[in-house]
Amino acid sequence: MGRHIRSLRSGWRRGPLLAALAAGLLLAAGLEADAPSRPGPAAYVIPVQGEINDILKRSMERRIDEALAAGARVLIFRMDTPGGLVTSALDMCRMIKNLPPEVRSVAWVNPQAYSAGAMISLACDEIVMSRSAAIGDCAPILISPGGGEVELSERMAAKAESPILQEFRDSAQANGYDLLLARAMVKWEEEVWWLEHLSDGTRRFVDGPEKVALVDTPETPEWKLVETFIDPVTGKEQPASKPIDRTDSLLTLSQGEAVAFGFATRIVADLSEMQSYLALSSRPEVLEITGWEHFAVWLNSPLVRGILFVIMLAGAYLEFQTPGLIIPGATAAIALVIFLAAPYAAGLANTWTLILLALGIVLIGVEIFVLPGFGIAGLLGILFVGVSLLSTFVPGEPGTPDFSLPTLAGTWDAIKRGVIVLASSTIIGVVGIILLAKYLPYTPLARGLVLPNPEGGAIAPVADPFRDSAYIGDVGVVTAALRPGGQARFGQDVVDVSSQGDYIEAGTRVQVIQHEGMRIVVRPLPSEEA
Repeated sequence: MGRHIRSLRSGWRRGPLLAALAAGLLLAAGLEADAPSRPGPAAYVIPVQGEINDILKRSMERRIDEALAAGARVLIFRMDTPGGLVTSALDMCRMIKNLPPEVRSVAWVNPQAYSAGAMISLACDEIVMSRSAAIGDCAPILISPGGGEVELSERMAAKAESPILQEFRDSAQANGYDLLLARAMVKWEEEVWWLEHLSDGTRRFVDGPEKVALVDTPETPEWKLVETFIDPVTGKEQPASKPIDRTDSLLTLSQGEAVAFGFATRIVADLSEMQSYLALSSRPEVLEITGWEHFAVWLNSPLVRGILFVIMLAGAYLEFQTPGLIIPGATAAIALVIFLAAPYAAGLANTWTLILLALGIVLIGVEIFVLPGFGIAGLLGILFVGVSLLSTFVPGEPGTPDFSLPTLAGTWDAIKRGVIVLASSTIIGVVGIILLAKYLPYTPLARGLVLPNPEGGAIAPVADPFRDSAYIGDVGVVTAALRPGGQARFGQDVVDVSSQGDYIEAGTRVQVIQHEGMRIVVRPLPSEEA
């Protein structure tokens, strides 16, 4: 633009005729030559709504790329979030700070930016607030299994707070926010006082010891506590808190306090006011979350995940009861894939979760099909599967290894939520299985898919070589050991059978005691019945 202006001035010096002609064209067009209109920068609004997780992080990355490709010069991040995963929030902060230098980032808190949302807001070049908004409260705390708060040890607190404090410190230094106020959003023990110089009216924030040194100790202090400030919404004086933040609370600012304390630059009610404030030539375009991204968030809801778990249990039971039917087993497998894929996409599950689940399934399979009875392999398998499924509800904690004890409130809340979902889904699944076992064989659908349980008169003699299955009362010989599933020969037919949970060696004579659909249950014959 500077080169353009210089060349225009040069042209005016070299050619008065050109200058006169240009002025005539402007006048003919009805424009004022001394006040030309200049188009404002292209601006896009990127809503950051709901819980912060990897799905929202990837969505924000997609929308940033889309806006930059369209030539955006201003990105407005509309914040409405209670917080979420710290790891995802840290990545989102890095996205904002790595924007091209010519792109201006604005956090529009409308109406809330708590915890991780506050951290993302401070990463922007500027913060504006809506007429009723709040920002702050970003401290890690420890919650006991009973639900009560427990004081973090100095080492644990430093470990949990370190990456969060570093991010706040970097944002405060880069964007001119008061570092003490930024720390007060993260650390419980911070005490902040607002002082005013008696002679020049300069205002500053200090901690408790400095307040004592400047206000309480000197015989003729040069500083005093700030009594009031002007509310930018009402224009009236409001009393200032004393102190601004106490040692037993976390700093949370209203819209007026955020402006008065230097965190926010303006109160903006809607997009029209935002357009006017940023001097934009047109209304900013809103880049919303796509339907697929909403769908991925929906799949991570406790209700949907609970339903998927019930489907998994019911499908696995039906497949075990009627081996070879395929449909129940395939349905259970699909439900399991969705159950794991949704939290994996949200950043709640990682590679070790899937490895632990696979190892648990293998151990259970070994216990059922290889080792007789029920022992260590089965118990470990059940434990591994349970831990892996529960971990898909639990977010990772920054600065801690994967297999560390939880230290944050959100982690304990997630564990509690996972236990409730899995326990309630298991109860519902067991009830559903009982109902299926009792009523499903008599439904038209089941009769069309599987063979009915034969009546007494349909029992075929053991020597009949022309039957296509084994019926109640038939006696055969186990050809492949039952663990508890396997095969047995009845006449000239070899069919899939299962025991009642016992290990039965190959060569043992067995008798059919139950035939439901495609499931055939046998018992070993005692020596006196052989």
